[in-house]
Amino acid sequence: MPAAARVTELLLAWNGGDDAALEALLPLVEAELRRLARGYMARERRDHTLQTTALVNEAYLRLVDAQRVSWKDRTHFLGIAARLMRRVLVDHARTRAVQKRGGDGLRVPFDEDISLSPAPDVRLLELDRALDALAAVDDRKARVVEMRFFGGMTVEEAAEALRVSGDTVKRDWRLAKLWLLRELEGHRL
Repeated sequence: MPAAARVTELLLAWNGGDDAALEALLPLVEAELRRLARGYMARERRDHTLQTTALVNEAYLRLVDAQRVSWKDRTHFLGIAARLMRRVLVDHARTRAVQKRGGDGLRVPFDEDISLSPAPDVRLLELDRALDALAAVDDRKARVVEMRFFGGMTVEEAAEALRVSGDTVKRDWRLAKLWLLRELEGHRL
């Protein structure tokens, strides 16, 4: 049986309450989860405190806890995994930003004369806010960005996961990038 069909079969069995299916599923999807995580981490700063393995593990824990998801197939699973990895990185960036600012500690006024470039974590948070805004306007375009940019999926994989044509994914990808660029540049004005 092809690997994709086996993954789908195990996901459906897991949906049906077969916990052994989850144990059989992990080795089959681990390489895909690592590929997704490497794609995410490649876009992060070099000294990021979260490692690829930690991202895979955290996403896996969240996937296991996602018992209310009715898994359809392998691409649906990978789409959800990509979204969860994005959430893990955003949560990590928010936690780091709070720690950098001292949490609830004493606030010290910022010297306006100091010139600092925005940290990559700040850009990720801005992108996350912009992506959430895009999702409010057009959820499919936001999902295309998650799958292509964060998840490293090909046009064909994203099209299959979203059940649309490759041309639709390409068009959504182009329009979403323009929309996000406009949204992010608007924050700079």
